[in-house]
Amino acid sequence: MAKKASAVKKCAPLRILIVEARFYEHIADALLRGAMKVLDEAGCTVERFSVPGALEIPGAIAMAAAARKKQPYDGVVALGCVIQGETYHFEIVSNESARGLMDLTVNQQLAIGNGILTVDTPAQAAARSGDDDRNKGAAAARAALAMIALKQTLAGA
Repeated sequence: MAKKASAVKKCAPLRILIVEARFYEHIADALLRGAMKVLDEAGCTVERFSVPGALEIPGAIAMAAAARKKQPYDGVVALGCVIQGETYHFEIVSNESARGLMDLTVNQQLAIGNGILTVDTPAQAAARSGDDDRNKGAAAARAALAMIALKQTLAGA
């Protein structure tokens, strides 16, 4: 029977890193509100860094993880937004930021919740960052907490 990793162990407050791209500030603010609501409810301690855009998020996570090796983060929430434009740049930013997060997850076993929106229009971004249950910042925070729980279960914590 499969062991379920649904709840995070409540020994000490979890240390969560949020790295947020501020390119679309109003979207970033809304995603952050959603993530913080979930993390506050879970009793997490949060450290937050801002970067210019989504491409910088994986690098900032890697730098922060390396700088905090003695007191590692339990998990990470990546927040940002990429809106389709008229050039190929959208595909590069969307694909490479996702690849960077996946590389960190696999290679460094980081528990990362990906809240980088990749949308066609500003209206789609607004719909996915509102103050309701569709907020992808909140979903990313829940994903990070689920991955922390899985990591704890696998480590026998």
